[in-house]
Amino acid sequence: MLTLPNDALSHAPILPACLPEDGTGRIINALAHALPAIAARLAAGKLPGDPAALVGTNDSGDAQKALDVGAHDHILAEMRGCGVKHFLSEEAEAVETIDPNGAYDIAIDPIDGSGSIGIGAPLGMLFVIYPTGPADFARPGSEAIAAGYASFGHSLDFGYTLGPIPNGGIQIFTFDGQDFRQAARDVMLKPTASTLAYNASNERHWPEGLQAWARDLRLGTDGPRGRDFNMRWLAAAVGELHRIILTGGAFLYPADRRKGYENGRLRLAYEAVPIAFLMEAAGGKATDGTRRILDLIPADPHANVALIFGAADEVDTIARYLQET
Repeated sequence: MLTLPNDALSHAPILPACLPEDGTGRIINALAHALPAIAARLAAGKLPGDPAALVGTNDSGDAQKALDVGAHDHILAEMRGCGVKHFLSEEAEAVETIDPNGAYDIAIDPIDGSGSIGIGAPLGMLFVIYPTGPADFARPGSEAIAAGYASFGHSLDFGYTLGPIPNGGIQIFTFDGQDFRQAARDVMLKPTASTLAYNASNERHWPEGLQAWARDLRLGTDGPRGRDFNMRWLAAAVGELHRIILTGGAFLYPADRRKGYENGRLRLAYEAVPIAFLMEAAGGKATDGTRRILDLIPADPHANVALIFGAADEVDTIARYLQET
């Protein structure tokens, strides 16, 4: 590894030392343990074979790639022996029972942003943990006890929360080649956003209130918002999440008029809920435009939802634009 002049050996705490000594801590540690092998396979690209090779279609109608299914199987194996009863994954139509006597349920997106496999864009993983409950995950996200994510970028980063400070906040760890070491603790979001992430090509399909919000923010200091904004779009929710946790901002993937997008496109149980749990732990917000994500109950395990998350003031501003129309 290249050594820079100011580099020094990190003595930051390793992940296991920072986790609670209970079932939740055991599950979080097992999830982190699964990540280096996935990152290494991503780093190998197409040399051993094509990780983006199509191998099927998931319940949402999205094409499954070899890495999607491989990561699902790999993480599922890590969950055995961790006290997990119900295991819901984007890559399996049915909820799987791992341990009939388990005390916990987990919903997971093993590889978020898999459409970007092979082009160097950020990919990730999302998860949320509950005390065991209904097998169809028909419960509000407010019942969760932990949530987290992984970011496969130029570094392998892992973040989790056990809830709002003083109980947790967001804890972030970076893999140093041997261990995950703490890189930031009790991370909180700025209440205002200067950077917005959304797919502008879909604006014409949005509700009028949301189109008005976009027009006003693009006017910058000359418009009603009175300040300038930057724009980003990584096309991977976890990539946006990691950036927003570290530097602030807001993200939108709203419902729109296109067929199949009327109720949004992200999955409530294992994409929106983990993100919302993390956001609220950091002082941010997450809604479907007007309703709090953590109050929503999935109509089925793979139900779609619109998602707006990030800086609390901007999420509230978007809701106001939508309600006014």
